[in-house]
Amino acid sequence: MWRLNAVRHKARGRNTAGEEFRLKRREQEREFRQARKDQQLVSKRLIEEDEEEDEGAMDTADSKLWKDQELVELLQGVQHGGEKRASNLRTLRKVLRSPEAQLILIGLENSMQVLVGLLSGSSAQCQLEAAHCVHQLSSSTCARVGAACLPATPYLITYLSGQNAKFTELCLYTLGNLCAGNMAVRDKVLAQGIIPALAVCIQRPNLAVVEAVGFIVAQLLQAKDASEKIIPDKASEALISQGAVSQCSSLLITLGGAVATGNTEEGIELLIWPLLRCVGNLLAGSALECCASQLTDSRLLAALCILAQTFLQPHPGLARESLWVLNNLTADSSVFSSAVLYLSLVPSLIQLLPFSKGINTMVLQVLANVAYQGTEYCVQLTHSGLLPALCATLKMADPAVVTLSLEVLCMLLASSSQAAEEFVKLGGSAALEAMRYNSQDELRLRASYLLEHHLPAYSQVRSICLYFRNRHKACCCVHSDFKTLFCVLTAYRAKVHLLRSAVNHSVSFFLSVIEVKTPAL
Repeated sequence: MWRLNAVRHKARGRNTAGEEFRLKRREQEREFRQARKDQQLVSKRLIEEDEEEDEGAMDTADSKLWKDQELVELLQGVQHGGEKRASNLRTLRKVLRSPEAQLILIGLENSMQVLVGLLSGSSAQCQLEAAHCVHQLSSSTCARVGAACLPATPYLITYLSGQNAKFTELCLYTLGNLCAGNMAVRDKVLAQGIIPALAVCIQRPNLAVVEAVGFIVAQLLQAKDASEKIIPDKASEALISQGAVSQCSSLLITLGGAVATGNTEEGIELLIWPLLRCVGNLLAGSALECCASQLTDSRLLAALCILAQTFLQPHPGLARESLWVLNNLTADSSVFSSAVLYLSLVPSLIQLLPFSKGINTMVLQVLANVAYQGTEYCVQLTHSGLLPALCATLKMADPAVVTLSLEVLCMLLASSSQAAEEFVKLGGSAALEAMRYNSQDELRLRASYLLEHHLPAYSQVRSICLYFRNRHKACCCVHSDFKTLFCVLTAYRAKVHLLRSAVNHSVSFFLSVIEVKTPAL
């Protein structure tokens, strides 16, 4: 198995042409990564409930409109105990599917104290049902409901170390739902030591638990101030030091291999998605050197490409996430950029360029990362067939795609004269020439720069052609003027000839008249 640590490239001199564009692209990429994190939708997830429950009770609880007094009576039945306590709790968790019922419950006196008491009690069945009730409350979009669940968080974190995988999974998703979009809950669970608990959970062999850990970590890392407040550097370092990147990467490699063999069972994307977000966020929030020791298996890059190709149609968002992680890996990394070339992943990436929804822009970001490493990288990209693909992307309507295509093209053309000659033979210069008349100033300037600095031969030929074309037009104009003048003169000459003939005829007639009427002398 090829190891990334065995591949190291010496620093080589880089062509300084277009350096301004490269620096600007790197800045745009940094902004893009931050925007990508900021724009992540804060999602909540509910665990599917057991099918062995009484269907009739479920239908009754779901369809009935519960009033305040009825909820009070139900809560009193839960509080007073007895044989029906468990069934009353089961009914309550069904009632709490309704947002209106959730608001009514948290408004009742001592309602959350009752649930937290049962959650921390000795009855395993009541403890599980109470956890399900809190889980239903955690799915609410109302901040008041989330804040009301704060007393339950210490017990939920404590139960993460339990041996029951199902119960641990339920607690993880409940905490993840509460952390989504609620700063008060995030601060509370961080202070209560959730990070060490997650570091232990992620080492479990149960995939469902690992998926749930990925979900809650993704929620924590997506906050705008994650690096300063929610997940300070020490916490991120703790996750990395506990092997979070290594574990998530290993799982992604395994899942990528399963997907490659045709195992695309429904729901597998729910496990892949949080793993991708965890790895991508940790890479974006930390220096790549911190994770280098855990990222030694090149199969991760291949797995990411396989996931992007497989889920391109059914889940384009997941394909984009996979490419986003690949982008974070290759950014400023000659090792991972070399791996992309060594594993011949460029043709697979080129096949994704025709697809929109952020797919092609992310692919171009990855290719730009590779091209930025130097001349030899650009030469190998050219040999992999990237120039014909860029000729196609230059004609796309999306300005972002065209801009990234111009940036990659600038680096390829600056790498060798053969690339410039091939680009002209492919007709790409015509696309750049047409771009000179684009309505966007930036695209016009970039196209002109490429034509004048990287395609000088084409510019000279174009100038000569324009010269002769303009000269031909001038000659045509002169010829047209002479032709018009000749026609006028010919017409005038004809008129003069007719006039002269008429005069001669009149003079002859007059002379003949004089000759007849005048007597001889």
